[in-house]
Amino acid sequence: MKIREHLTFEERWVLVEHCYESARNASAGGLFLIGNGYLGYRGTLADQRASDHVGLVLTDTYDNADGTWTELCTVPNPLYATIEIDRRPLDLATTDRRAYRRSLDLSRAVWTFQAETDAMAIEEQRFVPLERRQVLARRFAFRAKRDLELGLTVGIDGRVWSIHGQHLGEQRGTIDGDTAWIVARTFEHGYGIAVAARSQVAVGATALLEPGRATADAVDHRLQLRLPAGQTLVLDTFAAVGSSNDLAPTAARPGPRPESLDPLVTHVHDCLDAAESAGYEALLAEHTTAWSAVWERHDVVITGSELSTAALRFNTYHNVIATPRHTDHLPIGARGLSCQVYQGAAFWDQEIFNLPMFMYSDPAPARNVLVYRHKTLAGARRKARRLGYRGAYYAWVSADSGDEICPPYFFRDVLTGRPIRNHFNDWQMHISPDIAYAIACYVRITGDDAFLLQYGAEVLFEIARFLYSRSYLRPDLGRYELVRVLGPDEYHENVDNNFFTNYQARFAADYAVRVYAQLAEHHPDDLQRIAAAIELDAAEPDAWRDFAARLFVPGPDARTGLIEQFSGFFDHEDTTPEALRRRLIDPSEYWGWPNGVAVATQVSKQADVVQLFALHPDAFDREIVARNWEYYEPRTQHGSSLSPSVYAVVAARLGNVAQAERYFSRSLMIDLQDTNKAVSGGTFIGGIHTAACGASWQIAVLGFAGLREIEGGYTLLPHLPATWDGIALSVERFGCRVRVELNRDNRRLIATWRAAADNAKALRCGLGDAVGSVAPGATLTLERQTQDF
Repeated sequence: MKIREHLTFEERWVLVEHCYESARNASAGGLFLIGNGYLGYRGTLADQRASDHVGLVLTDTYDNADGTWTELCTVPNPLYATIEIDRRPLDLATTDRRAYRRSLDLSRAVWTFQAETDAMAIEEQRFVPLERRQVLARRFAFRAKRDLELGLTVGIDGRVWSIHGQHLGEQRGTIDGDTAWIVARTFEHGYGIAVAARSQVAVGATALLEPGRATADAVDHRLQLRLPAGQTLVLDTFAAVGSSNDLAPTAARPGPRPESLDPLVTHVHDCLDAAESAGYEALLAEHTTAWSAVWERHDVVITGSELSTAALRFNTYHNVIATPRHTDHLPIGARGLSCQVYQGAAFWDQEIFNLPMFMYSDPAPARNVLVYRHKTLAGARRKARRLGYRGAYYAWVSADSGDEICPPYFFRDVLTGRPIRNHFNDWQMHISPDIAYAIACYVRITGDDAFLLQYGAEVLFEIARFLYSRSYLRPDLGRYELVRVLGPDEYHENVDNNFFTNYQARFAADYAVRVYAQLAEHHPDDLQRIAAAIELDAAEPDAWRDFAARLFVPGPDARTGLIEQFSGFFDHEDTTPEALRRRLIDPSEYWGWPNGVAVATQVSKQADVVQLFALHPDAFDREIVARNWEYYEPRTQHGSSLSPSVYAVVAARLGNVAQAERYFSRSLMIDLQDTNKAVSGGTFIGGIHTAACGASWQIAVLGFAGLREIEGGYTLLPHLPATWDGIALSVERFGCRVRVELNRDNRRLIATWRAAADNAKALRCGLGDAVGSVAPGATLTLERQTQDF
């Protein structure tokens, strides 16, 4: 299945690059990324260096090197290797193109490289164990076609690719017997970083690797031997990485500078010893089993479209490896761990685009990430106080502490070279109610009321406090307003009463009031504890209730049915993205605030009004949704990777299947076809678009399959593309798992629900309004005519 030139899928699981393309080197490293939520290792070739965008990104290492950008660190590369044949260096990128193959097996998250020369065939396999999060493993196999002299250098490359300055100081390399080490400290906080690698010949020779260099920039071992024709040499490498934050309490970030790095070195050494003791084959088997469990929960199979299935698996894989499954104090980065772009930090993407896949099919990671929002309340409170508000104003860009790390100058004017002052960090306030929305969804889907008692209620009350203090009471109009804001459409800043923002704010305040009443009735002791902790006055919920009741939320025009994106939006020039593109002086100009080509027009960067319909499918009747989709769609540039998925989900629910399928393909292929710009306003914004990855699952499941919550379970309201014969997926509700297969048979749709045998209770499952009960281990089959939807 061809994706683009030299890039294909095989067997719906394996992504294959058939020819090295230097022009796509930066994006290919992300495509072939391996990771586990703790680290991300870019899928570059073994002999490539920092200039080739090699990167090992380590989570929980937020550091500021240039005085402006706080970002995760890239650390020394422990899988660096060079090869010589008969004393001549081999460039892996320029081997015989007919045999070149770089691949990623998504089913078990294993990266493979194959190449040949006239003298030798080479295969390299590497993976990052899902459960042993600090370990990397690699196996090289060299098969001689003729008698040759093979030279290998394997070890750690200390020169790292870093976007906003070098973060590692006091970097030193050492060789301790068969182990190569680089240990360093970060500049800002002095966090310790330790990287260790150990290689051993597994098959084909008795020669030992000899120590080579040991400097701050390189620590390696060397092997030189004669390899007869037909003989194969197998070399295994085990590596381990870590930071001092792995050993530090999470409540005190940024933590104190560790006096000694000896505990970290011991910890990394133990991880390395354990991996080597297990052995390559056992590690791979363990890793494969772990990924089988992941796919059992998340895999979506589309019958009739093998490419869609494969591409959706690619997107699902990247959403999984971007998510910190191992802890509850770290976020999902907007580029995951594929590079340092967007600082490895959370935006609203996390709650709105990444988390729903987990909420519906594996809630534990979703819970972790929402607990992270509770653990970063202090940072959100600090931001609110700094700007003159109460409660929790969550950072637009949030790292480990929750403090705002979005710099005020994000882009630059490519025409003048001057920095552009953006207000993402102080006007884009919908982040707080978006978090409240995600909490509401999580609790509704999982029934995890304990989360509300431990974490969620406090977050909700602080968000409601912020929204009330941020609002503007208009006594002359008898209403509250939210002014000087920035909605999802980032081209239009400093606007009043953004529809999406106001609706989400009303939802969040109302939900906080309902949770307060729920706790007062059923958990008064917990409510008293929470109220005492945050000094919550008993009169405050009444103020939130009044705010929710009287907040102005723009509604549909009585004549046209259109909802104005913000006050005065319809007074702007009505034009198209294509027309604006022709006005650009430089193609990399930033289109938005304060003087970009879109500011005084109705051209939006991304879904805004339509975004609200995606989150609240029952808020407006079908005709209103359809009219607004049709109005805003041609006026949306889709300058954000988030946008196509939103238009796809809403179009699918409307039954506008052709348009939905077009946007589905666009969302699926953002990274595979490298369609989104890597530079905007002079700023590099490449890497894997993790939010689009998570959102692609939503299109298939919440859009085309039409999964909807009902009391006690789920039903389907499907609108399948004409080319699809069916779709199969797994979901969970109240801790009970069920898999559904939806198939088309002429003009009938047949849904077969199968409940897991270990479910604690029956679920209600349906197709449209035909609903039945599915007991643990039981099966329910329902049929409907296709036109019923």
